[in-house]
Amino acid sequence: MHTDFPHHGSSRISYSRWGTGDKLLLCFHGYGESGDSFAFLAAALGNEFTILAIDLPFHGQTEWKEGPVLLPDDLLAILSQLTAGLPGAAHRWWLLGYSMGGRVALSLAEKIPEKIEKLILVAPDGLKMNPWYWLATQNAPGRGLFRWTMKKPGWFFFILKIASALGLVNRSIYKFTFNYIADPTVREELYNRWTTMRSFRPDIPAVRSSIREQGIAVRLMYGRHDRIIRWETGEKFRKGISAGCKLVILETGHRLLQEKNAEELLALLKG
Repeated sequence: MHTDFPHHGSSRISYSRWGTGDKLLLCFHGYGESGDSFAFLAAALGNEFTILAIDLPFHGQTEWKEGPVLLPDDLLAILSQLTAGLPGAAHRWWLLGYSMGGRVALSLAEKIPEKIEKLILVAPDGLKMNPWYWLATQNAPGRGLFRWTMKKPGWFFFILKIASALGLVNRSIYKFTFNYIADPTVREELYNRWTTMRSFRPDIPAVRSSIREQGIAVRLMYGRHDRIIRWETGEKFRKGISAGCKLVILETGHRLLQEKNAEELLALLKG
């Protein structure tokens, strides 16, 4: 494994790289994780792929100081710097995105579809806009309310508990949300991470059109019991591109990016 910390402006970008193959695989991790989440794939793929996984802003060891928003063009500039001279960099790339990283991969597929060979999405965010995320990040009043709530979350706890008691929010979502806002440090991380990534909002009809025009192979993986990102969203996305889009559903929840699922992930990459 190779790890480095190049600079982008005033920021220090952390990334990991494995393998020496002539296919370039760019990996984008989920919320609260890091590029190291993909390390378990290296042993099986290292001869065929060069694998590069960055730590997104406010994740891992990346030190982000470029302001409140990472733009897709910023990420492309970073990736161009990191991939220069690597095997496969001059050819079409393979993208693997998990959860939040799926939204990043979809945004790149929209931005540079001619550069993409294959798009692997694992329990991906981005196919459907989460209404809470939209409210918190996509308009000034919502962002102000989000900032205030992260500092004084009492009112939100109250409403969340009532909604859970009335069955308006399922127990998994309740626990997930409560765990992410109960601690002040975690709330600050949530605010920074959501706000910084708010420009990654892929236009799904445009992505689907580009997939058809460029012949991009698409592989989707979901957990049947995932209550955060439902597999039905992937089935809807497949309409119109089903000839080149395969969907796999595992009997598990949201945490699909684990070594125990390596065989299924490898099958998506190679099949």
